[in-house]
Amino acid sequence: MELKRKVNNLIFATGCLVLLSGLAVFAGVRQASRPVGSVIVNISNEFNNFFISEREVTQLLTRNGNQRLEGARPEDLNLKSLEARLKAHSFVKDAQVYRDLAGNLHADVRQNRPIARLTHADTRLDSYLDADGHKLPLSPLFTARVVPISRLGGAPLKAGFFQDSTGQRYLEMLRYIDEHPFWRAQVAEVFVGPNGKVSFTQQVGDQRIEFGLPENISEKFAKLMVFYRQIPPALGWDTYHRVNVEFKDQIICE
Repeated sequence: MELKRKVNNLIFATGCLVLLSGLAVFAGVRQASRPVGSVIVNISNEFNNFFISEREVTQLLTRNGNQRLEGARPEDLNLKSLEARLKAHSFVKDAQVYRDLAGNLHADVRQNRPIARLTHADTRLDSYLDADGHKLPLSPLFTARVVPISRLGGAPLKAGFFQDSTGQRYLEMLRYIDEHPFWRAQVAEVFVGPNGKVSFTQQVGDQRIEFGLPENISEKFAKLMVFYRQIPPALGWDTYHRVNVEFKDQIICE
């Protein structure tokens, strides 16, 4: 009797499995043959950037309305091609295009994010810089609150400057500022001198910070934090106008 019950249970479980598999295959075939319903755009905005809109994503997918997607047959869709079309946009870091069981077409977009602004005397020539050291154009939709960086004397900085081994050190410093909320809020503008040394102004305090070459970055910012915690509370923010953290184990105030 016990053996018979186990056999019956096994047969029942197998039947359920076959039924579920059949339903899954049926649903897959039905979904695969169903025309596109709606186009649903989702833009990930974890950094509060608004460089690309749902309308612009839809325009990219439809080639400015020349390729209608609603009602399109599945065999006429090339999802990889649609993804590539989105990824070609400067402010798209990644994109996934897929269909759901109801036949709707989804476009999930993750935005690229600038960490600095390369400034020029003519602001129309300004551009952004992303965390990989690549140039991003300015956007009519949104202005990012990122640190401006420029060269003192000589040609303005270009994105290509940050690609070689020397420029990577400056990029590392900009990433450090961007990754720490306090410094992202405090550093007002960064300057690269003719000798390659970095200085910057602050949002709070009139001191010009002389940082030196972009090396020992975390140690230098740690020394500057020591200055903030000890000197202004005791002597006031206007006591010194120049703070140098360039040299090891030293903070020079004038």
